[in-house]
Amino acid sequence: RYCRVNVPDELLRDLLPGPVTLVLERSEELNKDLNPFTSLVGVRIPNHPFIRELARACSGPLALTSANISCQPSTLTVSEFQDLWPQLSLIIDGGPIGDVQSPECRLGSTVVDLSVPGKFTIIRPGCALTSTVEILRQKYGLIPQSS
Repeated sequence: RYCRVNVPDELLRDLLPGPVTLVLERSEELNKDLNPFTSLVGVRIPNHPFIRELARACSGPLALTSANISCQPSTLTVSEFQDLWPQLSLIIDGGPIGDVQSPECRLGSTVVDLSVPGKFTIIRPGCALTSTVEILRQKYGLIPQSS
């Protein structure tokens, strides 16, 4: 409803929920103040019970950002971004969002642009790069888009 999906539903089910953000063309229904300078929008469905339950309780899309300073490792617990607390209106501790001992969990989601039919572009490698590229290339025959 908020973006134009030009890939098979099965592909969406293969990648979501999980540590992948899909970049798709936004629809007219999406609030114009979200990503106002681009026709694209990132869509993510995390595989974390708390955030999925929160999303179900909301009537529209949630606009979220990572709880870390850009280019810094992803935080996995609320205490890891304690320096940002004074700038936030609300902090909800839903528990750790990954194995805090795993460096891979701190890479963030793999961000892949699927806005061009039949092609994909990796915007950020993230923690699910290998499995995501394998699904896109081998199972769906998508090809990497040249830069």
